[in-house]
Amino acid sequence: MSAAELADGVDGVDGADRVDAVDEHAGVDPAAPVGAADGSPYGEPGKPFDRRSPFFYGFVGGLGALTAFAVFNALLGISSVLMLVVVAFFLAAGLNPAVEFLERRGLRRPLAVTVVLAVAALAVGLFLVAIVPVITDQVAAITKNAPGWLDELQRNQRIQDLNREYDIIDKAKQYIEDGDFLSNLFGGVLGFGLKLISALFNLFVIVVLTLYFLASLKTTTGAIYKLAPASRRERVSKLGDKVIANIGGYVSGAFIVALCAGISSLVFLSLTEISEYAVALAFVVAVLDVIPMVGATIGAVIVSAIAFATDIKTGIACVVFYVVYQQIENYVVYPRVMSRSVDVPGAVTVIAALVGAALLGPIGALLAIPAAAAVLLIMREVVVRQQDLR
Repeated sequence: MSAAELADGVDGVDGADRVDAVDEHAGVDPAAPVGAADGSPYGEPGKPFDRRSPFFYGFVGGLGALTAFAVFNALLGISSVLMLVVVAFFLAAGLNPAVEFLERRGLRRPLAVTVVLAVAALAVGLFLVAIVPVITDQVAAITKNAPGWLDELQRNQRIQDLNREYDIIDKAKQYIEDGDFLSNLFGGVLGFGLKLISALFNLFVIVVLTLYFLASLKTTTGAIYKLAPASRRERVSKLGDKVIANIGGYVSGAFIVALCAGISSLVFLSLTEISEYAVALAFVVAVLDVIPMVGATIGAVIVSAIAFATDIKTGIACVVFYVVYQQIENYVVYPRVMSRSVDVPGAVTVIAALVGAALLGPIGALLAIPAAAAVLLIMREVVVRQQDLR
């Protein structure tokens, strides 16, 4: 005899009577349709979907892949805007050490930000007023004299052979002598105008974003740190502040190193036969020196080529000067300037700069080293420590 029959025998009531009694006690009509026991006119909910079903995994996986693809396309669409944001953040991080220096001297952050931005704007204004006209005149002189330098190159036998075979010198001379070569470079007058407007707009956006980032850097980073769990928030905050400090130190250090290269080039070139182009060439060297690894070499090659086209002795002097200066920069200036900001092994520096240049060009090469320093810091403080605890 089953347990249900035994219970029925004890109560003296069969199973059907017991169900009716329970239904009447619960206030449910026994004649009501099946599925209406919960009082809903649409029936009782069914069982949950079986998440172990292959169809479920396939559907969710496909939906996730489509979502990831859509997000990837969206990021590609706004990649130019993201680049402006990254550049502005790096500039803000580079100016932040000066702001913190003034804060330690008793100034409140809004006033410190105002002072730093005013000094930066004054420096840029003085540069535009005093240096840009000189650079413009010297670039025009270089462009005017370039055909003569090409004639000098034609006297070399090897160059003559190449010119007879490929007509390189004649095409380059015709291209430089053409007054519209700059416009053609940007796609005509309209294209050049659009490029100029776009560059000015991007510069304005970078300036505005840099201002906002610099004014609210602590607020912004504090809001990001709050996304971390409370138990790890303090450690995340310290690591994040260290990364930002490294970025700021690197940007400031790169500017100082480039300034040293530009000033030393200006002093040296002022004493040579190409002194009339000294300011323009020194500016080119300073700008290119910001690019890690190859920038200084490219600047030296450009200056030495112009020097050789003008005077052989001047060209040799330029080669000797830049070889000596790059050794001093690599082993004296750069380590002293960067010692407090980034600590990246040489091999990692080369790999990071190559990867950054391949992905984002010169800007990627510039941002690659502080990014590599941040990754190494996180690896050392998070991953390695977790491995040491095992």
